[in-house]
Formats: sequence, C-alpha cells, structure tokens
Amino acid sequence: MGGDYAPYAPVEGCLSALRKSCCLEIALLGNEPLIRTVLESSSYDRKSLKVIGCSEAIETSEPPAAAIRTKKDSSIVRGMKLLKDGDADAFVSAGNTGALLVGGQVIVGRLKGVERAPLGAFLPTEKGMCLLIDCGANVDARPSWLLQFAEIGSAYAENILKIKKPRVALVNIGAEEEKGSSLVRKTYSLLKDFSSVHFTGFVESGDISSGCADVIVTDAFTGNIILKEYEGVSKTIFRMLGKKIESCSGVGSSSSFYKNAIRQVSEVFDVSSYGGAPLLGLKGLVIKAHGNSSAQEICNSIIQCCSFHKDEVNLRICRRLAEEEEALRKLHPDL
Repeated sequence: MGGDYAPYAPVEGCLSALRKSCCLEIALLGNEPLIRTVLESSSYDRKSLKVIGCSEAIETSEPPAAAIRTKKDSSIVRGMKLLKDGDADAFVSAGNTGALLVGGQVIVGRLKGVERAPLGAFLPTEKGMCLLIDCGANVDARPSWLLQFAEIGSAYAENILKIKKPRVALVNIGAEEEKGSSLVRKTYSLLKDFSSVHFTGFVESGDISSGCADVIVTDAFTGNIILKEYEGVSKTIFRMLGKKIESCSGVGSSSSFYKNAIRQVSEVFDVSSYGGAPLLGLKGLVIKAHGNSSAQEICNSIIQCCSFHKDEVNLRICRRLAEEEEALRKLHPDL
C-alpha cells in the first residue's frame, strides 16, 4: 500500500514480474478489497499470486519505531514477519523508509556476523551502474561496519550487477591517505589489508559519476547526501537541456537529433531499470522502492530479488564475513 501510485503500480508491477518469471510466487499485502478491485481487470495465474488482507497501513509521516511497535497488522509488519518465519524470501515496498529499516533490523534480524545492515542504492556512471552503500540506514558508523559494507557490497555487485572482482572505493574529501576524518582514515587502513576486497582507495564524490569504482562505501549521512544531490542535479540538467532544445526547435532539423541523444542518456540515468534499494545483511532480502515507483520499478525490484535468491547472495555474504572476521582478529586484535 506504499508509494504515490499505490496500489495500482505495485499490483501492475507484480503482474509484470509474474509474466517474466514462471518460478515466482507473490503475496500482495494490504487493503484486500482495494487490491482485488485492481486485479479484477487482469488475467494471472491464481496459484502464483495471493492476497493477504491487512487492516492497517503505516503512513509516510509516522515515526518508524512507534509504527512498527503498534501497527501489527500493517502490510510492512506482516511482510517482515513472513520473512522472519521463512514463509517468504524477499519483501518489496515503496512505503515508509524508516519503518522498513527498523522492521528489517528488529523483526527480520541480521545475518550472523553482521554488525549493521546497510542500505544500498544504484548510481549511474559513464561505465554503467555502481552500488552506493550505505545511503540511509546507519548515520553514525564505525570502521569495522564500513569494512563489512565493503564486503557485503562486493558480494552483491558480483552476483546482481555481474561484475567480476568489483572495485571498491571509500568516500573522502581527497585522494591522499592523510586526508579525511578519523573514521575514513581508520577504515582505509582496514580495507587495504583485506585481499578479499578489491580496494582502489579514496574517491571524492565528484568522481563517482566517472565510473572509477563499482562499490562506493560510506556512512549513511554522507551517502544519503550524495544520493539526493546526484538525483537532484541530474534532473535539473535534463530539464534545462530539454527547455533549451525546445526553444531552438524551429532553428533546424538538428533539434530532433539532440532530443534523441538526451533521451538515450536520461534512460541510462533511470535507476528504476534496476529496481529499488536493497537493505543488505538481513536474514531475508528487503527492497526499498522509490516512493514514486512505477510498475516497472516494482517489477524490476522483484526480478532483483529472484537473482538474489537464485545466486544465494546471503550465503556468499556470510562466507565473506566469516573470512573477514578471522583475518580481522589476526591483523587488528584491538578491534
């Protein structure tokens, strides 16, 4: 029931995902009469899609922790419990971000060895997509957490983005080792000691779009600023270019060429083609779709879940973290 276009976009997105994959089973959680009204005009395999009625909904403006505690029959809480009980492998929602983060940590629970579950986000670059991690879950961080984010992000990039040996960079205000806060300097010393992570060093936020790294590691405060600025600036640029070309549309035939070029580039910057942002390190996968998600983004979020489950990404994360913990004890016993 979350998002600007609910329940229509989520329902249509689920139906599209079912058409793309015969191995899916989907449960729609929320206002059952309203959901069934949307389903009435569509044909689908009733064995693969069921509706679970929920009498409550967590609104966007509600305090997350209180909502999770009091609204036990909301679609977010019910969905998280399905994950916890092993009755679902993944949960997708365009609803209250805070409630998803709290519910993931409190209800679903973290994988063994995971100190904090980070939120990832896909960012377009000149060379494809990269994963920004963390971008919203852990505002205050520790070096050991950022090290884990690098491991978790690498496992995700390898299996979902299909990048062999993904390059990992740490966000800082400069490329030199002596620059930055105590947090990033300590994290740098940890990352360069771990051969399981292909660490390339520091990256300034302005260089991310060049595609210099596949996994961008940072704390959630910094990551969220980067994400919002990235999205805001790209939208502004495309709007300004569109207006400029429209004003020159009568000058010659070249305007159609430029319009087509801008359309192609804007499609590259359309992160909905990869689906929502994964909350990683939990016992089940939680995907936070954008609040303005279209049916396409919901569909792609579900397909992303299929790849996650098929490639056993959680198992790979657990293996990485176990190896990292052993190496960490040897190299940095003080941590």
